[in-house]
Amino acid sequence: MRYRSNNILAYIPPVKDGEGVLKQTLFFREALGMRIFIYNIIDKPSLFSKIFRPKQAGNAKNEALKALHKFIGDYVSEENLDHLSYRIKMGSPLPVLLSQAKKGGYEFMIFDKSGDPGSLTRYQSDKIISRSECPVLTINKNVYVDEVKKIVIPVDISKATKKKLLWATYFAKKFQAKIKIVAAVNLNISSSKSLVWRNAEHLKKMLSERSIECSVDILKTQGREKHEVILDYIRDEDPGMIIIRTHQESNMSGTQIGKFVSELVHRCKIPVFTVNRFLYPMPVDFEL
Repeated sequence: MRYRSNNILAYIPPVKDGEGVLKQTLFFREALGMRIFIYNIIDKPSLFSKIFRPKQAGNAKNEALKALHKFIGDYVSEENLDHLSYRIKMGSPLPVLLSQAKKGGYEFMIFDKSGDPGSLTRYQSDKIISRSECPVLTINKNVYVDEVKKIVIPVDISKATKKKLLWATYFAKKFQAKIKIVAAVNLNISSSKSLVWRNAEHLKKMLSERSIECSVDILKTQGREKHEVILDYIRDEDPGMIIIRTHQESNMSGTQIGKFVSELVHRCKIPVFTVNRFLYPMPVDFEL
């Protein structure tokens, strides 16, 4: 894999609805000091066009690039323009974004999860989250977050916490944010005796050793689904972002992220950062 250090892959179609995605992406760019590679994905020309109108088909990418430059230029300051690069690809967003994540070695990918026309579908989003070879930050173009003072990390019984730990450390130090580790349990036992509580406390200990302010909250489901309990908690806490590791569950759709993660990603209006089973390098300015 070709690795570019400190870069974000952002899928931002150059249309009116793309302004919200661009604005939120620029917020993270400025806070993290990264470069953005802005992707616009257009339809592939038909076989007829390739054969009988090759020049017209070839001009499509040039016209799309001009449109992207104009869209960005009308919205972005000169200072930010120096940190942007542009890419035009042909095809369907799902395979194109997965391919670029694999080839490019970006720190993470950003795209809109609002479900509005022009954005990725829930199925496409979940598929990318589970299969992308870089982490994914999903944002809602209709909800702008201008500060991250608190980060919520939902945990389960999984022991695979290292990647969450590294990214939680990175974002907490960049934003000077405190972390709230939360879990929902439906077992009729003391919270302090549950495996999820022990894992949460272990994560808290590791973060505290890295000088990150953090606390643990264990919630009882009382017959409700876990994601509903966590969503209520997130609404009450009002954090700036969520960090979660995807569940490696197989399901009928083949997305492999599970209902719990999918519900949190799509029903949280704030940015949700997901890490999956792939191993990827941390940003070059990462320090434990």
